[in-house]
Amino acid sequence: MTIGIFGLPARIAGIVALALGLAGCIDAKVDIELLSETTARATMTQEMGADFYSMVKMSEESEETADADSFCADGDLTENADGSATCVLVEEGAFADLDLGDGGDTGVTFTRAGPGLVRVALDTSDMAADIGAEEQMDEETKQMMQAFFTGHAITVRVSGGTVTETNMGKAADGAAETVIPFLDIINGTVDLPAELYAVVRIR
Repeated sequence: MTIGIFGLPARIAGIVALALGLAGCIDAKVDIELLSETTARATMTQEMGADFYSMVKMSEESEETADADSFCADGDLTENADGSATCVLVEEGAFADLDLGDGGDTGVTFTRAGPGLVRVALDTSDMAADIGAEEQMDEETKQMMQAFFTGHAITVRVSGGTVTETNMGKAADGAAETVIPFLDIINGTVDLPAELYAVVRIR
């Protein structure tokens, strides 16, 4: 059985669009933790620096109505002592019920790969096309964006058991993990396979 969930490329594109629009610095992490052969916990964490969070906050406060695409519209917001902000969105349940507030039905799939095995895959084929940042920026703007986004990235993790096969890297805790630098997305040099995947033997 294969189930698509939460339109992750579109969600990532939205993060990048928000960051580009504000010339802001955002780090994002998506962690998919398998709980059983049919359920998982999906956590998205976004970090925004103090200068740019203050801009977002003022912009949102000036709007007469809530913007569904605003920073942390669907998650739990923590305003940190240094002025930065952390947004965490957690969903837990059957594979088909997870969408991280996006409502999409494509992006990540869960497929049974044998007794006690689940294959988690993220389709990346349309990610660069959805973002399209490179075509929207001239060279001067791109250089400015490079300065803002140096050191910031999107991290995708798959955990919850023993990773038996993957085309992602391995984190220290044994999870499958890939870090996608924002600069690679902005510059149009992001080098990803058609899908990122990990086969996990459930604990």
